[in-house]
Formats: sequence, C-alpha cells, structure tokens
Amino acid sequence: MPGSPGSRQGRPPVQRPGRGPTATRGPRDNAVRTLVTRARKAWDRPLTAYYLILGGSALITVLGLVMVYSASQVTALQMALPGSYFFRKQLLAAVIGAGLLLAAARMPVKLHRALAYPVLAGAVFLMALVQVPGIGMSVNGNQNWISLGGSFQIQPSEIGKLALVLWAADLIARKQEKRLLTQWKHMLVPLVPVAFMLLGLIMLGGDMGTAIILTAILFGLLWLAGAPTRLFVGVLSVAGLIGLVLIKTSPNRLDRFACVGSTDVTKCWQAVHGIYALASGGFFGSGLGASVEKWGQLPEAHTDFIFAVTGEELGLAGTLSVLALFAALGYAGIRVAGRTEEPFVRYAAGGVTTWIIAQAVINVGAVLGLLPIAGVPLPLFSYGGSALLPTMFAIGLLIAFARDEPAARAALAMRQPRFGRKRAGGSAAGRSAGRRAARTPGRNPGREAVGGLGRGSDRGSGAGSGQGSGQGPRRWNTMRRRASAARSSGER
Repeated sequence: MPGSPGSRQGRPPVQRPGRGPTATRGPRDNAVRTLVTRARKAWDRPLTAYYLILGGSALITVLGLVMVYSASQVTALQMALPGSYFFRKQLLAAVIGAGLLLAAARMPVKLHRALAYPVLAGAVFLMALVQVPGIGMSVNGNQNWISLGGSFQIQPSEIGKLALVLWAADLIARKQEKRLLTQWKHMLVPLVPVAFMLLGLIMLGGDMGTAIILTAILFGLLWLAGAPTRLFVGVLSVAGLIGLVLIKTSPNRLDRFACVGSTDVTKCWQAVHGIYALASGGFFGSGLGASVEKWGQLPEAHTDFIFAVTGEELGLAGTLSVLALFAALGYAGIRVAGRTEEPFVRYAAGGVTTWIIAQAVINVGAVLGLLPIAGVPLPLFSYGGSALLPTMFAIGLLIAFARDEPAARAALAMRQPRFGRKRAGGSAAGRSAGRRAARTPGRNPGREAVGGLGRGSDRGSGAGSGQGSGQGPRRWNTMRRRASAARSSGER
C-alpha cells in the first residue's frame, strides 16, 4: 500500500513540538515528588491518628521509665533506699496505667459520658479531703497530697484534670444538642463556676502550676465550643487578674518569675543548673546514666527537671525526639477532634489534647528558662504515679475516639484474620482449577486456574472451581462482599 510506514492514509506523520528543557524533570525530582506523594497518602490514612496516639504514648512512657531509672538512682541512694526504688514504683504505676488505658480504649462513648459526674464528684471530695488536718500532706510547701499508707501517696488535683475534661465535654455536648450555646449564660454556667471551684480547691493547697493547666483546659473547651471573642477575653481577663494577685502576694512565686532567663546561680539554683545540664549534653549527650547534674546539683532531677537530665545524657537528639513525640501526639488529638461528628468526642479529645500539650509546654519551658518554674511534671515521662494514671486513662480516651471514626472502623474491620482465610481459599481454588486444567488436554493450565478462581468467586459457589476446594471460593466471595461494604462506609 502507498504511504509511509508511520501513516495508514499515505499522509506524512505529524511532527509534534517537543517540550522545552523546563518541562523535563530528572530522576531525582521525580523520586522526591513520589516520596512526598506517598508520605501524604500515608499521613491521610484513616488509622494514622490511632497509630500516632498508641505508638507515641507508648514510646514516651517507655523512654520515661528509662530516664526515671537513670535520674533517680542518686536521689534514692541519698535517702538510703535501693537504687531502683523510684523506678519500681513508676513501673508499677505504668502497669496499672496500661490497664486503665486498655479499659478506657474499649469503653463505648456512652460509658465515658456516664462516668463524667461520678469522676467529678470523687475528685471534688478528694480535693476537699486534702485540707482536712491529719489526712492531707504537705510536699515542697504545697498541701495537695493524701497519704495511702507507707510510701504511697495520691494527688487528687491530677484526677481533677480528668474530671473537668469529662464533665465539661458532656455538659457542652448536651447544650449543643439542645442549641443553647448561642446564649452566653449557657456558655458560662455552670462550666465556669465549677471550674473556678476546682481552681479554688487547688489554690488552697498552693499548687499554682496545676491551676494554670486547669485554666488552659477551660479556655480550650470554651474555644472549641465557639465562645465569642468578647466572652473569651472577659474570662481570660478575670483569670489573669486573679493570677496576678496570687503572684504578687507570694514571694516564692515572684522569685520564680525573676528567674526567667536569669544566670544568677545563687538566686536561681534550680533553673541555672537545668541550663547547665542541657548545655553540657551536646548533640548526642554524655551517655545514658552519665549525668553529672543529678549528683545533688539539680533538684527534682527525676520529676520536674527530668527533661534536663534527658538533654544531658541523650543530648539534643534525645530532647528533640521527645518533643517530636509530643508534637505527633498533639497533632493526632487535634485530628481526632476535628474529624468526628460526635460533639462529646470533639470536646473530650480537644480537652485531653490541651491538657497534655499545655503541661508539656509549661514543663519544657521552665527547664529551658523561658517560663517560670511551675512545678508540674512532664506528662507520661516524669516520675509520679498520681500524674501517670489519669494521663494514661486520658490517652485511652483518645485511642477509643480514634478507633470510633467510621473510616477507622472500616479499616480495622478489614484487618481482621479474614486475610488468612482469603489466602487459603484462593490457593485451594487455584489448586483445584490447576488439577482440572491438567486433566483437560489442549488448555493453558495457568489461564484455566485464573479463570476458575474468578468464576468461583463471582458465583460464590464451588461450581467451576470447587471440585476438591471445599469452601475456598465461598469464603473469598464473603470477604469481597465485606470489604466492599467497609469501603462504602467511609474507608475511602
């Protein structure tokens, strides 16, 4: 036929203009673009928040146990106690906290809401019991402890944080369902009076650090509830004025504010030695257990200033790793609160995230000399069972909320052991089809095996591929129906 090989009609081939040099991308640019795309898809998966909360909290707790053991040995020996004394108590609290975490993660949302009022009533009772002479104990000048006998003590104000989150989330959710949050009186009452009652009970013991965290939780819940700016500013002004009066009337609190950014070791011993510990760590630290500041120079090395010991022994890499874990935990909590349609879940997740991140910022800021020393532990990391148990229960709440998302439920349902049955059924169907193809001359065994598997899975019966395969194709078809139903429920 006439015509060139490139044209069927005998016409010359069309010359298309080539792309300019700016349109060409090298393999390095394509690899970076592919990596970014894959990371973005992985970040947007339904179970990302679930894995971040579970993995991040577990890593923080385990690393905290290691650092408590390292930072508390000298203190225990100075008190004529075994070197692993504080570590064993923290390990026991972590085991109990793990049980609380699992219990909270398995509880339905209705049970969480039902626990709001009993937990609040118990926290108020215990916080009032602290002020009873002979029952309450004073530690480092703060009357906020109750002795349980022996060396075990409890700090009820830590339970008060969890109680405020649960009760306030249930209260605001019920008012939102009744569309009452548009009125300022329903926005404030009884949320703000109850929060101020808890703050008053805490301040009777002199623990201003915990009071600041409860105030942060209150403001976070008001912000999530959509409080207007003037109402938000009004409550913030009242709280700031009360805090200013409390600071001015206490010489100890004034001294702590004076130590922000100070290098005077005679007046700001703890703050300055915390900076010394961080500065001497370098990039990779002096080694686990090789801290110098914990040998009597740095007070509260295993509690409030454990982050400084971490910086000295693990260096900048260790401290940045801890901060990255808290950042991932905070992002996951915000993601859970932002993607849910349940009001209680949104407010509870937001309150827990505000609590953990605000307490971490206050603790780390004090160690870095950017904030006054408030005397609050680093969540999940510092020594203290009273702080660890409510925090781990709160982490269990976040895990339960992350699992309760529709897309996450569908993704978890597809990850059940049905995958093993799928492989068993498919392989049995393939073997049966292969044997049948081998008995029939003139056919392609591979094509027959694939065709038999497809026909068996479409019909949902053993005909065509079920001779000798048992229930393989039927299981495969059932799994396909479940998977398609899960994807239609929101997994995509």
